[in-house]
Amino acid sequence: MDLPELAPKKAPTQPRAVETFERILSTCADLLGEVGIERLSTNLVCQRAGITPPALYQYFPNKYAILHELGRRLMWKQNELLTPWSTPATMRLGEARFAASVAQVFLDTLHLTEHTSGGVWVMRALRAVPSLQHVRMASHEAVTDLVMAAFAEAYPQADAAQSRLTIRLSIDALYAAQELLFDDPSQPPEAVARTMSEMVAAQFVKLKKR
Repeated sequence: MDLPELAPKKAPTQPRAVETFERILSTCADLLGEVGIERLSTNLVCQRAGITPPALYQYFPNKYAILHELGRRLMWKQNELLTPWSTPATMRLGEARFAASVAQVFLDTLHLTEHTSGGVWVMRALRAVPSLQHVRMASHEAVTDLVMAAFAEAYPQADAAQSRLTIRLSIDALYAAQELLFDDPSQPPEAVARTMSEMVAAQFVKLKKR
């Protein structure tokens, strides 16, 4: 299957070009929540942003390249929340306190995504569009590296392969739980966060004993 080109054609350097570049991204994010992935088009983005198609195509070859940049930025913002949390001190917390810390990061990430323009739909695009899935996978792998480094420093005796597998599965499970909340708003976020964090904490306790 031929995948669409995703790399921006060029990076803006002048203030006016930067403004146009950012307007394309913000307009696409707004439209994504209104029309969804399938109905989104570069023509719609141009109409809403008040620019011509040639102006857009200076920077992005297609709508998927715009979504790619939005996804990359959202993943970076989400991962920033984990940097101060992923420390050996956090990994050494008792099970209950560790679970509470995971739940808080879960809710913070949920809040950030919901309050980022188009954030929920960007997350859906990263899962639904084959050419964009590598953005999500690369982000999860980066988070795994981050958490693994802190855990290994705190528990150097733990089995490294099993630790990495548990951490990666935990990350994917937590993101899946967030997607459940996006798709089914009737679910209570705090209860989902608490349940998932307790499941993750129980697995980390097992790792510490290996």
